[in-house]
Amino acid sequence: MIPWLSGDAPFPPLAQARTHPNGLLCAGADLSPQRIVEAYRQGIFPWFSAGEPILWWSPDPRMVLFPGEFKISRSLRRTLRAGHYEVRLDSAFPEVIRACAETPRAGQPGTWITAEMQHAYRQLFELGVAHSVETWVNGKLVGGLYGMAIGRMFYGESMFSRATDASKIAVAHLACFLEDQGFGMIDCQMNTPHLVSLGAREIPRQAFIADLRELVTSGEPPARWPRDAAVQTWN
Repeated sequence: MIPWLSGDAPFPPLAQARTHPNGLLCAGADLSPQRIVEAYRQGIFPWFSAGEPILWWSPDPRMVLFPGEFKISRSLRRTLRAGHYEVRLDSAFPEVIRACAETPRAGQPGTWITAEMQHAYRQLFELGVAHSVETWVNGKLVGGLYGMAIGRMFYGESMFSRATDASKIAVAHLACFLEDQGFGMIDCQMNTPHLVSLGAREIPRQAFIADLRELVTSGEPPARWPRDAAVQTWN
C-alpha cells in the first residue's frame, strides 16, 4: 500500500516511491495551487485518470531536456526557417490545455488531463505559475504546449499538434526562450520516443533533484511572459 495524504500532510520521502509502477509515491490530498507547487518543487507531479484518486509520482530515472540540447531535425529546421507561423506565449492557455486533453494518443483510451486537472492548472496560470506556448497559422491555433515555471526550472506537462511540426515548433521556441532567460532544465517526466527525438534524456532521480533544488531557488521568472519573447531567427 502507498501512503494516503490528507489535509496538509507532507509528501513522503522520494525514496519511498515504488519501482513498479515506476515512481508512484502516494495518493490523496488535493489539487490546490499550493499543493501542486509544493509537489513540483520537490520533484513530484500528479498523474491520474478520471475516477481514480489523485496519484503523485516521482519516477527514477527522470526524463529531462536541457534547453541547449534541443535537437532540430532537417525538416524542422526548414519549417523554422520558412517562418509561416506565429508563436505566442500565454495568449490562449485555456484553449491549449483543453486541446491537449482532447487530442487522441496512441495506446491511451482516455486522458489524464481531467476537468479537475484543467481547473487546477488554469488557477496556476492566473497566478503566473503555469504558461502556454502556442503555434498559430493564419490566426488559427494549430499546436502548442503548457507547463509550469518555478525559479529557473520549467516543468513540461503536455503538448498537442493539429498541423505538421506544430508542437515541435512550440518546443523549439520554448527551448530558445528558456535558454535566453537562464533556465537550466525542462522536466519531461516520462520517457517517450518523441521526447528522445527532441533531445531529451534520462538522468538519475538523485541528479534531477540536486539540479532541481538549485534551479527552483534561482529567482522567480516574470509572472507574465511577453507574447513576442519567442521570436527567433533560425539559421
